[in-house]
Amino acid sequence: MDLNPKPMRNFLLPLMAAGLLSACTPSTSTHENTELAAYFDHTGRDDAWTGGARRIPVETPLGTFHVWTKRVGNNPTLKVLLLHGGPGATHEYFESADSYFPGAGIEYYYYDQLGSGNSDNPEDTALWNIERFVSEVEQVRIALGLDASNFVLMGHSWGGILAMEYALAHQEHLKGLIISNMVASAPEYNRYAQEVLGPQLPPDVLAEIKALEAQGAYTSERYLGLITENYYPEHVLRRPLDAWPEPVNRSFAKLNYPLYLYMQGPSEFGIVGQATLRNWDRTADLPRITVPTLAVGAEFDTMDPEGMRAIAQGVQNGSYLFCPGGGHMAMYDAADTYYPGIISFLLPLTPQLQAVMSWGVNLTLKHLTFICLKAHCPKNGR
Repeated sequence: MDLNPKPMRNFLLPLMAAGLLSACTPSTSTHENTELAAYFDHTGRDDAWTGGARRIPVETPLGTFHVWTKRVGNNPTLKVLLLHGGPGATHEYFESADSYFPGAGIEYYYYDQLGSGNSDNPEDTALWNIERFVSEVEQVRIALGLDASNFVLMGHSWGGILAMEYALAHQEHLKGLIISNMVASAPEYNRYAQEVLGPQLPPDVLAEIKALEAQGAYTSERYLGLITENYYPEHVLRRPLDAWPEPVNRSFAKLNYPLYLYMQGPSEFGIVGQATLRNWDRTADLPRITVPTLAVGAEFDTMDPEGMRAIAQGVQNGSYLFCPGGGHMAMYDAADTYYPGIISFLLPLTPQLQAVMSWGVNLTLKHLTFICLKAHCPKNGR
């Protein structure tokens, strides 16, 4: 597979290209300083004294609990709420955004879902369901003052499921939607893992994995060890395990494994056993999503990048970003495609972003080669 497609083969929204070129023109130092000061201006913010962090009360069927959020930057017309994966991981693996979003003038919010990271953990399975998590996101939106004039929801992996579900329930509050490294069907996720990626493992490793699965030994130390050592460096994050980024290791070390096991199953090798997400499928509902939507896929992901392209084609106003060489954690192993592509999607949503980018991230067209219109999404974004 050609990992360096030539510019003539690239697909890029003309509006994005025009906006990008104008946004990257040199500006006077006075203008740059003004925009920079505006981005870091916390005047009137009630979270300024806490560095942007706050705990938000969330009403649930079992009472009131608190979830943790942290704001970075200031942009009244563009506010991105980050939904981490798992379920049960933490916001910390999104910290690579700190190298890209501030320079593009994007206001963004870290957020640990209930049961994760810095948020309360009631440890009750009655709260571990999609509908309850959607209600939580809506309460967080209200507390943060996000609305259709500024609110972009960005979900990765399980966070992508949650983002799709939120859009289907409350898209009137959204300005845009980003679904990162998630397909619209759990059965399709399983099929790809079992029929496509599994056979790529060494034959002896795959045979032992299959034998352990036949025994139902999904949570055994041996099963998880085989998956972690052989599958994760190829498809989760394409680096040797001992070279994984510190924020990822920190996040995964805090994983709420009971929550993860209950909804996702024992590992990233498909959704297996009695995990509650095993039959989740929103493929037929994608046309109901009308807000501008970016689907992000990666070449070596745990899920089929073609399934992520299908999201862009299934919604009413979709674009697709393909990350060559990337795995499930494409914000690390394909960061130079992942973040500039996301920024270029956000660019047309707010004029202020175009202005602020004059002092920020240095984007070039080569970073944006895999973005395409819904009507012009060729295979693998080319």
